[in-house]
Order: sequence, then structure tokens, then C-alpha cells
Amino acid sequence: MAQCRITEIFYSLQGETRTVGLPTVFVRLTGCPLRCGYCDTEYAFHGGQKMAISDIVAEVQRYNPQYVTVTGGEPLAQPSCRELLTALCDLDVEVSLETSGAMDISDIDPRVVRVMDLKTPASGELSKNRYSNIELLNSRDQVKFVICNREDYQWATEQLAHYDLTQRCEVLFSPEHNNLQPAVLADWIIADNLSVRMQIQLHKYLWNDAQGR
Repeated sequence: MAQCRITEIFYSLQGETRTVGLPTVFVRLTGCPLRCGYCDTEYAFHGGQKMAISDIVAEVQRYNPQYVTVTGGEPLAQPSCRELLTALCDLDVEVSLETSGAMDISDIDPRVVRVMDLKTPASGELSKNRYSNIELLNSRDQVKFVICNREDYQWATEQLAHYDLTQRCEVLFSPEHNNLQPAVLADWIIADNLSVRMQIQLHKYLWNDAQGR
């Protein structure tokens, strides 16, 4: 029976992405091959508990959700994540995947909404970006840039143009919580008339990024 190593399963409000503010079950898988300088889920790098996919699905069903997000760490670092995603889609709920963009997304169930980071220079993991993933994205998917400073912002806008991202999928710009004031990023976006959605991490403002919230 297929298993995944799970750090936590919890019910909260979605803090970002297109479904921000909506009650969502989060399934956080353990482990990540990246070490972004601003990571706020280092507790998910190690440990966790092995659970059968059927048990994970049963725990998710207990909340009777409309939305489920599989996150990490980097969930795709576990090969069985793909089977988990399909099993969750079979519940007839909207399933989203939060992935770093460093792993291949070509074989993910097409019912899954893929929310993929492109790592900016200040993340320290720019070299891990798997740019071949971009051509696989469609209008249901989202690309997220976490912006730490002006250099990150300039780099992100260059990627918008180079890959014509806003014509491919929804684009999200997020200020890094500890390094960039949201109003500063908002002013940059307005000044450049970018067709991107700015987002802040709602859960940090509501619960100060408490684990399980």
C-alpha cells in the first residue's frame, strides 16, 4: 500500500493563491531538497509520520472540505505524492499543489491546480528552477514569485516578458514577509502596470505563522 511521509494535516483558511481566504485542508508532506533563505516551514524538512494514502484521504474527508492543498517542504520529492494527488481529486474537491518548481510536473493528474514557484535571486536557490515546467502550465495553474528586494522584482518582471507568463497562467507576486513591505511592492506593480496578482500571506497576519494554522 502506497504511503507518504506527513508532517501535518490541518484545516484552516487558505493564506494565498487564487483561493485565498477559503477554508481549506492542508496536507503537508515532509522533506525538501531546497534551502531557500526565507523558508518558513523548516520544521517540515525532517521527521513526519508515514501514512497510507487511504488513511490520509480518510483524514481529509473528516473535514468535509471543498478545497485541499498539498504542500511541503517539497511534496513532489516523494514519488507517491502523485498517487496521493489523484486519490484526493477522486473526492470531487478542488485539489491544489504547492511546488517549488524544482521538480518535474509533467505527470501530475490534470485535475490538480499547480501553484509553482519560480525562485528569485534572493532565495538562494535560483539555480534549482526547472524552466521546462513553464511550457506545461495552463490557465488553471499559477506561478508565484516571492520578492525580497528590487533585484528580485526586476528579475521577476524579466521572466514575465521572456516566457509571456501572463498569457499562460495567473501570476502571483508576494512580498517576502521579513524583507519587503507590501506597500512597496504594490507601488512597483502599479507603476509598471503589471498584469499580476499581488498577494500577502494572510495566515501570517491572522496567526503570526503559527504551525498548523
